[in-house]
Amino acid sequence: MGRGNRSAIATLVDRASRYLHLVHLPLNHGAEAVRDGLISLLGGIPEAGRLTLTWDQGSEMALHNQIAPLLREGVFFAHPGSPWQRGTNENTNGLLRQYFPKRTDLSVHTPADLQAVEERLNHRPRKILRWQTPAEVFNLALTSCTQSPLRRSRGSASGRILTSPRDDHEAAPTGDPHR
Repeated sequence: MGRGNRSAIATLVDRASRYLHLVHLPLNHGAEAVRDGLISLLGGIPEAGRLTLTWDQGSEMALHNQIAPLLREGVFFAHPGSPWQRGTNENTNGLLRQYFPKRTDLSVHTPADLQAVEERLNHRPRKILRWQTPAEVFNLALTSCTQSPLRRSRGSASGRILTSPRDDHEAAPTGDPHR
């Protein structure tokens, strides 16, 4: 979230590969804008890369039921006040803060600026990936027919730049009474 909570960048980060997508939300980060941005982005990702989306409890996902059909297992919500459920998210946020410091106007960044940051981070070798890049791992998984579909994590435009991974035991599915 940018200065005065007026601008935002939604992020999607793949939990397995750490592959990052950024969604440009310069003027509006309400539920409709987030839905439209995510639907546009998810439509360009192969089905094998769209298993689940995990979000926090923000109002920007009020239209999650319209995003869920694009995901094989639907939309999940992390438990409130449980940042450990979003470890990949928190790490990615730290990396993104190098490019988008807190309390700055995020609306000044163009889609091309966001694409440049995606490219840098997706082509940066990671120790957790045995020094492969997120792009290498993501593309290999998509082309491998023996690998299970990658899990998608969610991006948030609710007040922070966030991505949230999903572990089967970590997040409550849509409609869960513990949500």
